[in-house]
Amino acid sequence: MTSNRSFLRRSPVRRAAAVVTASAAALVLAACGSDDGGAAAGHNGHPAASPSVTAPGTPGRHNAADVAFATGMIPHHRQAVEMADLAPGRAESGQVKRLAEEIKKAQDPEIKTLSGWLASWGEPVPAAGTTDAADHTQHGSGGGMMSAEEMDELSKTSGKAFDTAFMELMIKHHEGAVEMARTEKSQGSFPEAKTMADAIISSQSAEIDTMKGLLGKS
Repeated sequence: MTSNRSFLRRSPVRRAAAVVTASAAALVLAACGSDDGGAAAGHNGHPAASPSVTAPGTPGRHNAADVAFATGMIPHHRQAVEMADLAPGRAESGQVKRLAEEIKKAQDPEIKTLSGWLASWGEPVPAAGTTDAADHTQHGSGGGMMSAEEMDELSKTSGKAFDTAFMELMIKHHEGAVEMARTEKSQGSFPEAKTMADAIISSQSAEIDTMKGLLGKS
């Protein structure tokens, strides 16, 4: 009986200790949960600091010069691709054929990129088929574009005559693109557009030199 009474006397103490221990554990867990929740709330509570808002290249970082560059360069590139498409069946020079292939390889992806920028900015993308000088002038620049008559004449030539006409017209075309790209570099603000402008100046200036060399005009 003595041992039973001792057990009964000790049991409330043990139960109380167990309650205290459980309460302490609950407080620790609550504190940990509060720390995690506070950190999450801290991130979610400040959208202005989100990388998606301040990251370079977001639509909000363009200006009117960027829009003009993209809007003008799309039909400009389309015409260069159209000219390049004539070369495989009409050019005599293997060098001219390779040059045309490189022009198309470079400018087709740029057309897609430029169109994507305009769409993301809420600006109209020039309709397919806007490739002649009259259409291009409506977008703010002549840019060395060929007239419909010049394109028609080019499409009717072949052999050495095609090679000469193609290079002479493409030099003029490239010079217009380089000038447009320089305007973008000096007046634009969209980082990716300025990077593309750099690439256009570099690659097309080199192609101009190549074509002048082939024509004996260097």
